[in-house]
Parts: sequence; C-alpha cells; structure tokens
Amino acid sequence: MTGILALQGDFAAHARALEACGETWVEVRTPSDLDRCERLIIPGGESTTLGILLKLAGLDTAIPDRIKEVMPVWGTCMGMILLAKEIEGSDQLHFSMLDITVRRNAFGAQVFSFEQGFEMRGLDEPVHGVFIRAPIVTRFGESVEPLAEIDDQIVAVRSDKILGTSFHPELTGDTRIHEYFLSF
Repeated sequence: MTGILALQGDFAAHARALEACGETWVEVRTPSDLDRCERLIIPGGESTTLGILLKLAGLDTAIPDRIKEVMPVWGTCMGMILLAKEIEGSDQLHFSMLDITVRRNAFGAQVFSFEQGFEMRGLDEPVHGVFIRAPIVTRFGESVEPLAEIDDQIVAVRSDKILGTSFHPELTGDTRIHEYFLSF
C-alpha cells in the first residue's frame, strides 16, 4: 500500500493517479498511518507550512526514520524540497535524505507557472510537466542520478529508492511516473 502525505498540498490528485495504476493507498496524517505503508508520496504544497504541520503530527522524525529503513519515497515539488539535503537560502525543516541542493521557486512566482514537455530517462515518450513555483536541483551527490532537465536545469532525480520531481505529474493524467515509482 502506498501512503500519500495528507497534511497539506494536492494529495487527492496523487490518489487518483494511484487508483488509475490499480494501487491501494492511504492518507498519511500520523505515524500510525505511516506504519501501514510500504512507500510514501510527499505531494506539492507550501514547504514552510508543511514543516510546522509535520512537527505537530510527529511525522518530522517518523518519515526520515522510515526512509532510513529503505522505504521508497517520492517527493513532488515541495516534497522534493523536503527530501533535499540542502535548501539554498533557507533553514526550514527538511529531511536531508536525498543528497541534493535545491533552489525554491527557481522559475519565479506563481504567475510564472508553466507546462512543458521534456524527455525523462527510463520513459519511452516525452513527459508533460506542470511547474508551479517549482524548485530546481543545483547540486547533486554521487549517489544521485539526474533523470530530467529543462533548459539545462535538473527537474527530476533518483537515488536508490528516493525519487524527486520539481513538477506535478499527478496533474496531467499521465500515470507513467507513478508506475515508475511503484516499481521501486
């Protein structure tokens, strides 16, 4: 069963994508919800707000503990920021589980949100990405494989069972990246 962090952000769109893949899922709001999951999706949203909610729920330590136990995890947009080892210019809560540095809002404010097609390693057809105040990866460690770039900016990475995407595949109706994550 796949958990979807459901404290804040667009978790319902991930639920629809998982259902389209035939995957059972559960909303994760507490450590006991997390215990029921084999893997976790951390959706997009507002990362500063989520940090506060994670602490209140006790998930600020429970999630990193499960990732250390090699639980597959995928962070989209804000979720990738939360997984990053470093966030440029910020000391907000993050898990430091993915050896990357990210720059928040790298493409600009909400008004500069956009959609774009691009190639992603491991997928036969181009991906259509929805970028909303999206981060980019500005540095990655040896254990991290860049999976996609647009305009020479890294927008998807993988390190073992951790996936990070700057964009929102759950908003496109294309379930290939969800299927890819479910194969971990």
